Amino acid sequence: MMNRVVLIGRLTKEPELYYTKQGAAYARICVAVNRGFRNSLGEQQVDFINCVVWRKSAENVTEYCKKGSLVGITGRIQTSNYDDEQGKRIYRTEVVIESITFLERRREGHHNKMGL
Repeated sequence: MMNRVVLIGRLTKEPELYYTKQGAAYARICVAVNRGFRNSLGEQQVDFINCVVWRKSAENVTEYCKKGSLVGITGRIQTSNYDDEQGKRIYRTEVVIESITFLERRREGHHNKMGL
């Protein structure tokens, strides 16, 4: 079986950094990815893809990526569910990032590729 995702897009907001109870860092990002076609009005169609990145890469993404940053991502689709505070079942589909590459130059001279 294969579960592989490759995306190129821009962050829609600032990365959000969290830590698990065990101290593992993870960050959530949303990436806007253009579709390969326009609608009947000629407008570009866009998908907004939720992603999560773990460990040191999560800390690096939070430090060096900002809203609007252009990134290349490889990863896999993962689904999960949980019950919220009201007892409602919440379903989540996201890309678990295995590698993220910054596709624009950094003025500060930082490296532009981070793998897990």
